[in-house]
Amino acid sequence: MKRPLLESLPIAVIGGGPVGLAAAAHLIAHNLPVKVYEAGPAVGANMRDWGHVRVFTPWRYCMDAAATALLARAGWQTPPADVFPTANEIVARYLEPLAATTELSGLIETNARVTAVARHGLDKVVSRGRDHRPFDLIVQRADGVRRDLARAVIDASGTWTTPNPLGANGLPAEGEDEFSDYIAYGIPDVLGRHRAIYAGRTTLVVGAGHSAANALLDLARLAEAEPSTGAIWATRGSDLARVYGGGNADQLPARGELGAETRELVESGRVPLVTGFSTTALRREGGRIVVEGETAEGPRLIGPVDQVVVATGQRPDLSLTGELRLDLDPWLESAKALGPLIDPNEHSCGSVPPHGHRELAHPERGFYTVGIKSYGRAPTFLLLTGYEQVRSIAAALAGDLAAADKVQLILPETGVCTTAFSSEPGSAAGCCGGPAPVEADACCLADAMAKDAGKKGCGCGVAA
Repeated sequence: MKRPLLESLPIAVIGGGPVGLAAAAHLIAHNLPVKVYEAGPAVGANMRDWGHVRVFTPWRYCMDAAATALLARAGWQTPPADVFPTANEIVARYLEPLAATTELSGLIETNARVTAVARHGLDKVVSRGRDHRPFDLIVQRADGVRRDLARAVIDASGTWTTPNPLGANGLPAEGEDEFSDYIAYGIPDVLGRHRAIYAGRTTLVVGAGHSAANALLDLARLAEAEPSTGAIWATRGSDLARVYGGGNADQLPARGELGAETRELVESGRVPLVTGFSTTALRREGGRIVVEGETAEGPRLIGPVDQVVVATGQRPDLSLTGELRLDLDPWLESAKALGPLIDPNEHSCGSVPPHGHRELAHPERGFYTVGIKSYGRAPTFLLLTGYEQVRSIAAALAGDLAAADKVQLILPETGVCTTAFSSEPGSAAGCCGGPAPVEADACCLADAMAKDAGKKGCGCGVAA
């Protein structure tokens, strides 16, 4: 069979969320052919799952420039820049109109799950001629499976559908599968469609990020209407800097308020907090669940409780790319170049220096991982990061390396640049805060000084 010319094939974008559609918009701006594959029944399928959550970034940080240019030509009305939308509002007022534009409407295939990507006719072992082969995509639909070819692939499939398990060792805790009916992953709609599950019951929330904070605050609001509703919070670590945040020093006020309100729940005694708790097992006791774990002081039990919310983050699905040559950070499973910049073992500031096609490229030429999936298991991803990623990649694929390399990223400061937060009530925060220095690509002034001294930077004084 004669191989098709690479130039005649589209660039495949996997995922029809904000970053995937932004990638398509940028590719169209460069007059490159594109095909978008969305596994769900409509664009933004993952966001719809947590659609009740109001994000802490206002509209102006939720939209991509190339995407809004397409929308503007269709007569779209821009949402108020400083209003904070819910995920459902982002889908309804931004993603759905974007997908319906003349330029994109015929390029998006829904209910089309890409289950594997490989080089046409080659497994990952073969080197010769590899860069000149198209990519094979296995596409699963309700009516069967087919294979599509692409000249390049941008994986914006996200991580939402592959949550981390409850077990602290990265594996499911003993009993986690058996008692799955008692467990919700991510951010359940406590005040809406899932209200009956949580009202009048006690829920253990496990996790130390913004998802856990949202779940706890919703449970606290539910308790105001249903006083017998209770919540317990457990975290694997004892440093709550990332969730408590920088308060008034956070340039995203809603993010600062989220952390401050969560901290108040603990300090007021409304939500008991157990830190340093590593979950090992679940067992049933009288129709309820007891959670077993280990702490620095020894074994500990939490419960019995009625429900468990696991908000311990997500991880990338690496089975999709098993036959590709990827260069990943060994523990974060992020693009390797990003690993040292976003490693939560080192950083709590939530910022990342500008990066584009070079940092996101893999040994498999023409394949890129973008969006939250580019962060692997690391937290604190913002949409602005993904939009700049795909702008750079689209320019590189179009051959405009000057534009591709001119990477600029200005992220709102979190006001948290150290890990000085304590779980103890009344403890002070060690926080840089204030405006971003010079290039706005550092976490804080201490970080900029560390860079000037030849150290790693982005760790606010963490030595190289």
